[in-house]
Amino acid sequence: MPLFFTDASWCNGSTAVSGSACLGSNPNEATTLEHVTAANPVTPIAAVATAPGAAGVCVVRVSGAGALAVGDRLIPENVRKPSIRAAGTFFHTAVIDPATRERVDDAVMLVYRAPHSYTGENTLEIQGHGGIVSSRRLLEAVLAAGARLAAPGEFTRRAFLNGRIDLTQAEAVCDLIMAKTDRAALAAVMQLEGILGRNVGASYAVLLEICAEVEHLLDFDEGELPCAFAERVAGQLADVLSDMERLAGTWHEGQLLREGALVVISGRPNAGKSSLLNALLGHERAIVHDQPGTTRDVIEEFYALNGVPLRLVDTAGLRDSANAVEREGVGRARVLIERSDLNIHVVDGSAAAGHHEAFAELAALPLHKTVLAISKTDLPQFAPPPIFEGLISVRVSAKSGAGLEALKAALSRLLELNDTDDSRAAVSQRHVDALREGIMQARDAAALLSAPAPDLAVVACCLRAAAEALGRIIGRVYTDDLLDAVFSRFCVGK
Repeated sequence: MPLFFTDASWCNGSTAVSGSACLGSNPNEATTLEHVTAANPVTPIAAVATAPGAAGVCVVRVSGAGALAVGDRLIPENVRKPSIRAAGTFFHTAVIDPATRERVDDAVMLVYRAPHSYTGENTLEIQGHGGIVSSRRLLEAVLAAGARLAAPGEFTRRAFLNGRIDLTQAEAVCDLIMAKTDRAALAAVMQLEGILGRNVGASYAVLLEICAEVEHLLDFDEGELPCAFAERVAGQLADVLSDMERLAGTWHEGQLLREGALVVISGRPNAGKSSLLNALLGHERAIVHDQPGTTRDVIEEFYALNGVPLRLVDTAGLRDSANAVEREGVGRARVLIERSDLNIHVVDGSAAAGHHEAFAELAALPLHKTVLAISKTDLPQFAPPPIFEGLISVRVSAKSGAGLEALKAALSRLLELNDTDDSRAAVSQRHVDALREGIMQARDAAALLSAPAPDLAVVACCLRAAAEALGRIIGRVYTDDLLDAVFSRFCVGK
């Protein structure tokens, strides 16, 4: 696992590459360490860490007290046991079912010793053959040897609880796995490297320092307060508030990168909606036909715009219809338009006679999130409608591609996207909720300090609440419910 094993020492057989970091380079010492770990027994956890299906390799990870002893039960008697091998050792062996002693697979086993592992615990990684059946058999053998199946995100949860990573880095692991674009992956990597955690941690430390100083002064009489104390602390709070507000300002970008945006293509029948969808995607996804009402259900496709994932949805043509199926499609289209982050409303620029109906339909749409796409500019009879006041409009041709870049630019402006390189981690909804609470409490503390005779007890209360809000972001303050909510997003095996 490359993400957090950088300080583990790798060994070949029993020879350590870096003895200073190799905790178990002495076989006797390794045995002693295993016995010490086993003195506080906790059932080790195990899971398949690779994706299901046909593959060259399947990885089963085992972590916790007794993890290496699980490996002892999985190998033939004549093979040196993992529990007495050096940290970073990897070796080839047959894997044996501990109950039947039948051969399950051939594998490479890797030994990690606490604290130099992803979880901070003794860890055994078993690399067997890929495939649905072989991975299942390997996992079943591991469970039969004394491990239990890991819960979703339990490996990363243990990494957090053992101090290997903070809570923002734990969340970044999941964001990186789920990233749909390079830009989303880069933002996750920035957070995984600790940029967000360090920024929040710095503000958290300053708030705690100010709070401790204020609490220390609670026993002083008002006249004994240090000179210019309130002014100095107010300046520190102003700097912290500026940092928190800057971080909170990245929420929009973070939300788009993690969740994407719902972009609906709407319009009357035969306006060119499906053709526009195909042109944006660069392949024939939706059926295009001269007969009105061809699209009767929603068609959704992934599309990346400036590195931001979009859910691009083609919808049924907006019109009254006697056909029950088409009416259902129109109803779904209207619901999606209301829920959308952006709406591309397509008007047929070659059908001048239909402009009145098209604009009547447009007037009923949410104009603040709508881009007007006037289609079919390549046709000889193209006659664009008059400009609709206050609405971004773009002329496009799905056939020639003319206007597509202008349309993408218009969508980017409405989504407030930019092409700049992401050099920071953007906060999530959980982060921004905590930041807003911290900002509110810090502002209250600053306002109280500006009073002629500040009540330091109330100031201290506000400062501690602000610090606790930031502490929840990085995991300095947490509850089981918070951890359950964070790690429930993870897959089993991570």
